[in-house]
Amino acid sequence: MIAFIRGNFAYKTPTVVHLEANGVGYELNISLHTYSAIQELEKGLLYTYLHIREDAHILYGFSEVAEKELFMMLISVSGVGAATARMMLSSLKPDEIVRAIANGNTKQLESIKGIGRKSAERIVLELRDKISKTTWDANISPLKNNTLEQDALNALMALGIPRAAGEQAVQKVIKAQPDLAVVEDIIKKALKTL
Repeated sequence: MIAFIRGNFAYKTPTVVHLEANGVGYELNISLHTYSAIQELEKGLLYTYLHIREDAHILYGFSEVAEKELFMMLISVSGVGAATARMMLSSLKPDEIVRAIANGNTKQLESIKGIGRKSAERIVLELRDKISKTTWDANISPLKNNTLEQDALNALMALGIPRAAGEQAVQKVIKAQPDLAVVEDIIKKALKTL
């Protein structure tokens, strides 16, 4: 498996990039999200996923590990192929997709070309629990600026509490007692509110 490629961007379009590394040119399919992250760069690193089909080996590139992980989760859903997952990541930012799945917002997913009502419902059904148990990039969480609160949330999730419920519990505790400074106290009080 090729985990990432670092090199010079020899050719860039919103859907494909040619990345030259040590004299070898790799063609990577990318999302608009990745393109916007690399469009001004001459060189850089892309995390990769090699999709092997009967008729082709296709390399996908991602500017962030979180985007790659979300792509891999999306293609694990029955009926969602690599092209559809890339379309989803081009239509919405990864954090918007994660939030839509976590909140069961099928309407937002249906707004993506190629995703119908049944596909959106299947994505939410199959990925909601996986997403709530995965620690996503801090910018997705409403607790993003407070590491104490984030640590408490991570601990709750490690105990098996879904992300959304954990966030609500931590926010409720912090709102009631903003002077709490020990993560263990926040966790104990949050568990009592659940």
